[in-house]
Amino acid sequence: MDENEQQAQQAQQAQQAQQAQQAQQAYILGTLLMLANRIQALGDKLDAQITTKQWLLIAVILKSGTIAPALTDLAAMTGSSRQNVKKMALILEKQGLVELAKDAQDSRIVRVRLTEGCMDYFAGRSKKEEKFMADLFNGFDGELTGGLFRGLAGLSRNIILMEAGSPADEKE
Repeated sequence: MDENEQQAQQAQQAQQAQQAQQAQQAYILGTLLMLANRIQALGDKLDAQITTKQWLLIAVILKSGTIAPALTDLAAMTGSSRQNVKKMALILEKQGLVELAKDAQDSRIVRVRLTEGCMDYFAGRSKKEEKFMADLFNGFDGELTGGLFRGLAGLSRNIILMEAGSPADEKE
């Protein structure tokens, strides 16, 4: 095989590898979307009082690093609109799980704080949540969990760049 044939063969192999990677990426995206719906449906069955999206909002408040984050900040952290976050927060407020209050310095800002009742409620369902997580990640060893974590972190970074209007291909 001469040099031109080798280069042609290498180019064909590179093209096939790229097509295989694109097919895998399409499968990953489709699977992520499908799994998100299925996980949400399973999570919604876990507890009749609270939806998976409401649980996520409470988890984000808890992990936000502030006692009473602003609605706008919660919307950015969850990837939801401010209107949807406010709607969920109002439902959770009626259930006694959060309190909404205007900011002391700027009355335009609405802050959301978890109540003591919320902490008690989630302490009471912690065993259910632990079982849910154990079942969801059944068969995952440390290597698989770490690889999935790194892959999702990479996707998250790319999404943040895309949302900011800075796709990775514009940086080249």
